Amino acid sequence: MEEVKKIPDIVVRRLPLYLRTLQRMLDEKRKVTSSQELGERSGFSAAQIRKDLSQYGEFGKQGTGYNVKFLFEKLCQILKVDQVWDIAVIGAGDIGSAIVRYQGFTNRGFRVAMIFDNDTNKIGTKINGFTVYDSSYMREKIQESRIKIAMIAVPADHAQEVADQLVEAGVKAILNYAPISLNLPPEIRVQYIDPVIHLQRMTYYL
Repeated sequence: MEEVKKIPDIVVRRLPLYLRTLQRMLDEKRKVTSSQELGERSGFSAAQIRKDLSQYGEFGKQGTGYNVKFLFEKLCQILKVDQVWDIAVIGAGDIGSAIVRYQGFTNRGFRVAMIFDNDTNKIGTKINGFTVYDSSYMREKIQESRIKIAMIAVPADHAQEVADQLVEAGVKAILNYAPISLNLPPEIRVQYIDPVIHLQRMTYYL
């Protein structure tokens, strides 16, 4: 049995940034680009980009560079965003509501499918056309819809409980806006979004 090549996580983290840059180039009707230009526009060296892309094969030609549309489509396939992934949002507060209203998901491989909250004043109300469901039905509804991605936008003291329920519902990837680290099985992919952490990293240098 052929061994699957293990790609370093740091490489995978850079691919969406390359994809975003290529999307802008497509919007500009660009046909061809180079590793040098990709690097300048995405904040990485040309050598780094060539090395990262070489992990997945040969996409460019020496002397002519990369076909923008071809490379964009290949990165979409690699990141599995050549399909649309449904997302469940947990928490209908300020952050959760903003996520549901955000228009930037659909053309980049994602779609908000449902939102949950445990606040009786929010349950049954509508946000951008979505009815806020009672979170007590969260596990059942997510299982029925076979949703694999969820975003947690609840207070920190509820985040672990919510995450545990999401894992039981079959969710495999969680984007966590709650300012707390989650304790989950190693096969569950978790990304954290805490603006304060990023601000604290910046103020170190001020």
